[in-house]
Amino acid sequence: MNPYYWESQHGNFGDDLNLWLWDFLLPGFRDVHEDILLVGVGTVLNRALLPDGGRKLVIGSGFGYGTLPDMRNAAEWDLRCVRGPLTAEKIGLAPERGIIDPAVMVADMPEFQNLPKLHKRSFIPHWESAIAGMWPVTCGTVGLHYIDPRGEAKSVIREIAQSEFIVAESMHGAILADAFRVPWVAVTTSDGINSFKWNDWARTVGVDYQPRHVPVSSRAEALIKGARFWGMDVEAQSQRSEAVERRSNDDDVALREPRQTFLRSAAKQVLAAPSTLALWQATRAAPQLSHDSRLADRKAQFQDALAAVRRAYF
Repeated sequence: MNPYYWESQHGNFGDDLNLWLWDFLLPGFRDVHEDILLVGVGTVLNRALLPDGGRKLVIGSGFGYGTLPDMRNAAEWDLRCVRGPLTAEKIGLAPERGIIDPAVMVADMPEFQNLPKLHKRSFIPHWESAIAGMWPVTCGTVGLHYIDPRGEAKSVIREIAQSEFIVAESMHGAILADAFRVPWVAVTTSDGINSFKWNDWARTVGVDYQPRHVPVSSRAEALIKGARFWGMDVEAQSQRSEAVERRSNDDDVALREPRQTFLRSAAKQVLAAPSTLALWQATRAAPQLSHDSRLADRKAQFQDALAAVRRAYF
């Protein structure tokens, strides 16, 4: 089998963990049935992502974007379980087949056991926010440890496990925090965050997805997300910024460097003040954490699904 996952050109730990998680959950899976794609962690039940033809074994994937593929051909699709009841409903499976996101099983891996707590509070944004946002600076201002979701997956997960409190815009940031029993608060910086997939997972462990709004931290981030920055339309603001840039280019070079660099940096921090305040307020919000028994029950159900896969394919 070959693990299938969506690969971001920027990196995204929640998808990249497919590279090694299944070697732990299904040892030897790469040595059997070379013609089968193992469709695991991620929102990949999408006609535009999955290749046509061939056999696919679905264990824990979710729907959330685009259009579902036609899964009626049992010779092509073996649907063992999906991420949650919302995905199950979309596909036409019984609700109990929406067990949980397989990423929770990372917490059972020996290398992540008994890690020391190093960070009081941490923030992990969505990978799109990390591309152009000022979040490392903002986090430093409010005393938060910044976790970049684009980092190497195991390193990112260790940072989550070694935190005492997580503010998460990244869904898998919250999923892994919950799996490691780290209280978490959900936030969102734009309407682009997919609430369907959040709720799909949240219902499996009995928590509510009610994210706190945090404004985007920079004009560049607003441009990527099609959001407003300081109540202004980004396109209009871009035109004004370009005009300022043209004027700046006519100024004396000695004025621009290093003084102008410092002033621009300071100005950006001032403009990020609403983001900083909202992020600070999120650290003071009451966190969530699923009940131990609910999480354990869902993991046991997932282990049963894995055992059935082993009997069928190994």
